[in-house]
Amino acid sequence: MPFIRECIVTTLNDDGSVHIAPMGIHESDEELIILPFKPSTTLDNLERSGFATLNYTDDVRIYAGCITGRRDWPTCSTETIDGARLENCLAHSELEVVNKVDDKIRPQYICKNVHESTHHPFHGYNRAQSAVLELAILTSRLNMLPQEKILQEIEYLTIGYEKTSGPREQEAWGWLMKKILAHINKDE
Repeated sequence: MPFIRECIVTTLNDDGSVHIAPMGIHESDEELIILPFKPSTTLDNLERSGFATLNYTDDVRIYAGCITGRRDWPTCSTETIDGARLENCLAHSELEVVNKVDDKIRPQYICKNVHESTHHPFHGYNRAQSAVLELAILTSRLNMLPQEKILQEIEYLTIGYEKTSGPREQEAWGWLMKKILAHINKDE
């Protein structure tokens, strides 16, 4: 079973603008595998350019922001590939697609790491950061889960969030909860 890295994937759109998306990247042996859904902007950009950047960050607002329509995060150019990275990421990996396994739902883009840089030290996650990350994943699956399961998960995640959250986690949590409550209220 592959190891999954939760990170922010950046790719370049056809017009040169940066697309930012949270994603679980599969790591198997020396390969990194990106599995974007069809249709998606990440898939289109990988197909066209063959490059992507994995951004490692402890700012969970970026995950929550992308899920709730806030994708305007500062970026800068990458060092080796024609791409972009988050300006304030802790580290990043620049990837080149070396193979593709087609699938009607989620094709696999097998990539090799061509460059890595560390920009800031990683001091670990607090429980609130982990809770926000899990809430972001939950929010991305609202249409796939029964309301009872959603409410159970929120109840559990709230424990760690309430004990250790700071301003960034509180802002991210608020964005996600607003989206979840809108989803729940439309179903009632």
